[in-house]
Amino acid sequence: MAQSHDTGKRGEQLAVDYLVGHNYRILETNWQSNHQEVDIIAGKGGLLMIVEVKTRNSDYYGMPEVFVTRQKQRMLIKAANHYVAMHELDKEVRFDIISILFKGKEYELRHIKDAFFAY
Repeated sequence: MAQSHDTGKRGEQLAVDYLVGHNYRILETNWQSNHQEVDIIAGKGGLLMIVEVKTRNSDYYGMPEVFVTRQKQRMLIKAANHYVAMHELDKEVRFDIISILFKGKEYELRHIKDAFFAY
């Protein structure tokens, strides 16, 4: 379990570094509300991005992004709604996934914009 946790934390830091490098403003990391957690909340222009980071050491069972289930999507939408209401924001919300696959000492990072939509 500890190795999985460490992999996830490394992936989240890589995702933050990537977003900062692409001129996103990090508003929150590991933001929690009512037993729900959002890995990264970021802003750019008039957009608010809710970012789920999925990190894996192998693609044996599929690419990391396939593990963002419908249940997880619903949780992220609910958390985003709470965040927007709490901060009284009037911004467009976009749901992104950052998928990180470690390949030894190298890694592949994919930023999937508009990965899913609030429904």
